[in-house]
Parts: sequence; C-alpha cells; structure tokens
Amino acid sequence: MDDTPRINLDVPRYDQSQFIGRLRHFFGITDWRLCFKTDRELEEVKELLERYRHGQEPPGTTEEKIWYAKRAYESAFHPDTGDKQNVIGRMCFQVPGGMILTGAMLTFYKSTSAVVFWQWANQSFNALVNFTNRNAKSPLSETQLAVAYVSATGAALATALGLKSFLAGRASTLLQRYVPFAAVAAANCINIPLMRQNELVNGIVVCDEDGNELANSRIAAVKGISQVVFSRIFMAAPGMTLLPVIMENLEKRHFFIKNPRLNAPFQAVACGVILTFMTPAACALFSQKCAISTSTLAQLEPDAFATLKTKCSEGVPQSVYFNKGL
Repeated sequence: MDDTPRINLDVPRYDQSQFIGRLRHFFGITDWRLCFKTDRELEEVKELLERYRHGQEPPGTTEEKIWYAKRAYESAFHPDTGDKQNVIGRMCFQVPGGMILTGAMLTFYKSTSAVVFWQWANQSFNALVNFTNRNAKSPLSETQLAVAYVSATGAALATALGLKSFLAGRASTLLQRYVPFAAVAAANCINIPLMRQNELVNGIVVCDEDGNELANSRIAAVKGISQVVFSRIFMAAPGMTLLPVIMENLEKRHFFIKNPRLNAPFQAVACGVILTFMTPAACALFSQKCAISTSTLAQLEPDAFATLKTKCSEGVPQSVYFNKGL
C-alpha cells in the first residue's frame, strides 16, 4: 500500500455534503449483516484500523479491506466515545429489529392486549436505539432514563389505545390500520427529546472544523434532535403507510383467506425489505456532522457565543459543528 495515498480514517469515504454521498455511507454502516459480527471480529477490525493509523498494517492489506474494516467499526462503535455499542441499539440492527416489531404492530392491531404488548416492545427497542445513538457527551442519569422510557411508552400506548377505541365502529378497517403509525410518530416526538434532555438543558458541544471544542449550545441541540425525530418518522413512514393499503387488498384474495397465518410473516418480510432502503435514506437526510452558523448563536445564545469567542484567537468561524446523533 506504499504506492497509494493513505486513507484518512477520520473522514467518510463519500462526500457528506451531498445526499447521495451520505446515502452510500449509511448503506455501508446500516447493513444488517454487520450486526452478526462477533466481538472478536469487531476487535480485529478495530486493531487493524489502529495499526493502519500508525503505518503498521499487515503486508498485502488492500484499500478495500481497510474501507470494509472502517465500515464495520463505524457500525458498532460510538463516534463520540469509541465504545462498543449494544448490538440491539446499533443502526445496523434496525432492519432485523424493525421488521419484526413493525410487522407485528401492523398485523396485530385489532386485539387490545396485542396492541399493548407490541407498542411496549417497540418503545423499549426505540429507547435503547435512542440511548445508544445519542450524543454521548451529555450523559443521562438513571432517573432521566426511566422518565424518558415511561413517558414514550405511555404516549405510544395512549395514542394507540385512544385511536383504536375512537375509530372502532366509526372508521374503515383501512383507517384503523394506520393507528400503529400514529402511535410510533407520537412516541418518537417524546422519546427522542426526553432521552436527550440533557442536551436541551445544558447544550450540546459545538466544535470548529478541526474538532476543537468551543462552547455548549442549546440551539444546536434543538436543531440536531429535531432532525433526528423527523428522520425516525421518515424511516417508519413508508412501511407503516404503504403496507396497510397493500394488506387491505391482499387479505381479500383467496390465497390469503385460505392461509391467514402468512399475514404476519409477509408483513415482517415486507417491512424488512423497505427498512433495508429506508434506514440509510433516513440517516442520510441530514448530515451527521451538523452545522450551525455563529451569527445564529450570537443572536439567540449570546452567552454561548461569548464563550466561543474567547476560544477563537484567530477569529470567529462562520459555522461551528456538532454530532447530531442518529
């Protein structure tokens, strides 16, 4: 590898200023096959990347092997702390986890007990994903975690059961199939901000282009969290809005009438196919390295701007950056 330029491991392979570049990047790190990597395999790719940084990679190591190792590493290790993430909370687990939970919510929407169980299971999964992919520089206490979890689960159940009760006998079966999506959207609007409440209260660390920490900004936290909430709803929307229409028609067909047990696996597989594309697309909607102009900070957060200004001996940059989380 001596004859080729060294790969900058701190920079994504594809241009992150363009949606297509971010999409290619997230297709790599949300690949569901990566969630089956063993701890040993993950430690091996981590070690390879460390050796590459110091120019000590094994002879014959190709660029593609380094890019693959980087992709596997980023799928499993937190970008802020470098800590290995819980496998269920990784974005590469969104497809296997989401296909089961979403398929079940869309299938078992008629029974109250099933609605309660699957909404609880889904919010437990979402809480772990949100905690795992938060900006890790703003830790949460156990009490705050419990409040976030209970609030989001309660919101999902209240929305699902309330709409189920209201629409029963009043609306078509097609409209009733959209109750799970309404519950998921409502819960996301509560779960994510509460899971990241410290960022909203204390601000999120903003840095210059070189990664030097300059100040804490609550406005940056609001921007980042809002983008994550929108992305999560966008991720769930196609599967939870298209499949009800498809199933409303398929369940009237002779094949499905004779084989009702195929309903759940069909919807789960369909959700998996949709999430395979929607997970990277949703993650790519906004740049993970989010930017905010210093003029905005000066106008809306004068204290944060004053702190930032004292650390910029060579002049205040036009923009500062932060990890918005996923």
